[in-house]
Amino acid sequence: MDLKTIRIQRVVEKQNLASVMKSGSLDVLATPQMIAWMEEAACLCLELEEGKTSVGISMNVSHDMASPLGATITIEAKMVNVDGRKIDYEVQAFQDGKSIGKGVHSRFVVDAQKFIDKTYQK
Repeated sequence: MDLKTIRIQRVVEKQNLASVMKSGSLDVLATPQMIAWMEEAACLCLELEEGKTSVGISMNVSHDMASPLGATITIEAKMVNVDGRKIDYEVQAFQDGKSIGKGVHSRFVVDAQKFIDKTYQK
């Protein structure tokens, strides 16, 4: 599997605010939304065969700067290691060229149907 880097851009909309997502009381980009965008970028790095998908298994990030409604956020996911089915990433988010958050993320490649079957047969 080739180590890839993906960058995506997202605009902070009302539904992305901490006050709306209930992760805080202020009208700023919610940390859970920043993390979701980091996971989205990481997923886009993968080119998996039919029937395969990936699941997030760890995320360790800091959210270092607040972003207002309407801000354009660039999110980068860089694959740094592939060990069998486990993929490690460096993730970072930027606003106006300044880092607003960064960290590390890991995903695991699974068979989609087996994963769903196992999850729902509890």
